[in-house]
Formats: sequence, structure tokens, C-alpha cells
Amino acid sequence: MEPTPDFNPKVAAKRLLREGRSGALATLMPGSGDPYCSLVNVATAADGAPLLLISRLAVHTKNILADPRVSLMIDERKEGDPLQGGRIMMLGTAVVTDDPNARRRYLDRQPEAEMFAGFADFSFYQVALKGVHLVAGFGRIVDLKPADVLTPTDDAGELVAAEPAVLAHMNEDHAEACRLYATKLLGAADGAWRCVGCDPEGLELQLDRVALRLPFPQRVRAPDVLRQMLKQLAEEARAA
Repeated sequence: MEPTPDFNPKVAAKRLLREGRSGALATLMPGSGDPYCSLVNVATAADGAPLLLISRLAVHTKNILADPRVSLMIDERKEGDPLQGGRIMMLGTAVVTDDPNARRRYLDRQPEAEMFAGFADFSFYQVALKGVHLVAGFGRIVDLKPADVLTPTDDAGELVAAEPAVLAHMNEDHAEACRLYATKLLGAADGAWRCVGCDPEGLELQLDRVALRLPFPQRVRAPDVLRQMLKQLAEEARAA
């Protein structure tokens, strides 16, 4: 499906992926190969790869340790008939990651997990995507490649490294701007919105369990450029 003025499959898939906070995880039972589905909380790495925090005591983790192939579905939790809402089904392999950024990004989005993230049986996993299937409404069904939904970060190392400082600065010194981004630019209800993520293509805002993606007008690679971008977006939000 080619993009139209009111629908771009890649943009729609990226938004669903970045705004998702829980999903259905399908794994394979050892021996029989029967599919097993469970509910998990999710977050994303800087490039958008799904992150999980799961226990070795759980059936799905035992399945992954025997066969790392998984499928993860995230939907937009639309009011009314859920089949009218968008969802993405992602195929890939789940592997343990010791990257401290994976831990930080997950806990920024799932703060309640802090109490058990250090338990010996829990580990962080990152899903290496193999394919993505997007369903975004009637007639809007598209197969996408991982490159279509992931965000390149190789040329934005400075920005990725600065993310913790950027988030702290925004939430401590510019909380009002975060609120305006959500309410004025994204049409969200008013509240204490926080910035929980930043990457070359956008900003992630969160209020309780609700997350919103604010895409940038153009790609950002460095903190100084990001600073100007956020200032510009704040001015647009105030004008709105």
C-alpha cells in the first residue's frame, strides 16, 4: 500500500510501536511446538526494538529459552470495538540484553517494575524484528520490513547518549512544555504529562499508562539541534 495524504503505513506502525505499553506475546511450547500467548508490558529501545522484562519462572520465558522465536502484538486500545483500532504484529527473536539503556528506557515507561527488576529470576529481553504486519482499519493492511518501523541511530550517537539528561531537563525545568506538547499539539487531555523518551525521530510523552508520540518535523541527530526543535514545538503549542 502506497502512502496517501491521510495515511502513511510506516508512520502509523511507528506510532503504535512507540505508544504501546502492553501487548500479547506468543511463544512456542517446547516439544509440541504449540503456540502459547500471554500478556506482557513492553517498552522500546532507542531504535524502536521492543523491550520486555520477564521472569524465568514464567511459561513464556521458559519457551523463549528453548526457542527464541516470538510474535508480539500491540494494539491502540481504541474505545468501542477493538477490531476498529490499529494494531501491529511483530515477528522476531527475543534475546537477553544487559544494556543499561534497555533497563533505563523500560523503567522510564514502566516505573512500577522497579520493585522487581532486580530480582534474580527477571531479565530484560530485546526483540530483534524479522517482519511486521500492520492492520490500521478496513483496507489498510500492510506487511512491513523491520527497517520500515525501526529508527536508525548510528548517526545520532550524541543524541542517544544525551537522552537521560534531556529527559531530566525537560521534566524538571520544562514540565509545562511537556504538558503543552500533549494537550495542544496532540489533542490529549490535560494532566501532568512527562517526557519519557527521545530519539532522532520524535518525543515520547506519558501520563500514567497512556503514552503519546510527538514526531519531529525533521530528523534530529544532536542535542543542540534538539534544543532548537523543542523550543520551536513549544512556541507552536503556545500559539495553538
